[in-house]
Amino acid sequence: MMAEGRNRRGAVRATDRVLLAYKKVTPEKFAEIAEDYQQGISIYTQEGLGEIQLYIGAHTALERLRNRDPDLADFLKHLDNKLNILLKRVKGERSLFDALKLQKVSISGRGIAFFSFEQFTPGDLVEIHLALLPSYTYLYFFARVTQCEQDGEHQGRAIYRIGSEFALVMEEDREKMVQHNFKQQSLALRSRRQADDD
Repeated sequence: MMAEGRNRRGAVRATDRVLLAYKKVTPEKFAEIAEDYQQGISIYTQEGLGEIQLYIGAHTALERLRNRDPDLADFLKHLDNKLNILLKRVKGERSLFDALKLQKVSISGRGIAFFSFEQFTPGDLVEIHLALLPSYTYLYFFARVTQCEQDGEHQGRAIYRIGSEFALVMEEDREKMVQHNFKQQSLALRSRRQADDD
């Protein structure tokens, strides 16, 4: 009975706009990370994740501050942007958070669907960085592509809708997605009720 309730919670799906970055990974790299995870090593210890966690952490703090002091939050956001520009010039390379793009996705506790100019093959493994908005909750996980269908064009390039299921995700992150989906559905329901009342 408990497993059935957990399955139902995991099936709750929401369409939302998030910050998203993704790339294919080799089965060998995935196997190495999965083995480390089985040994108790968090997937968040991967090289290069510290920088993005600092970036997301700064934005999370700014969003909390915005409720108390919007002017100070705006000022600090400008300073943060300046620092990021300077760091990029000094390092001379694209960082992981440069790859994060605002994108529409469909998320559940079982997987994620997103749009891409890149064509995938069912079975491909994908490393995904995602920030839920407006909280800037950062999630890092791996998914296995289950489907790839062309879904129109943009400026002469094919757009594909990629469906995937989680291949490796921390249980607390799965729960954050489920909670986020419930919150989004609640907000949508409240908006519909207000529209009906008006």
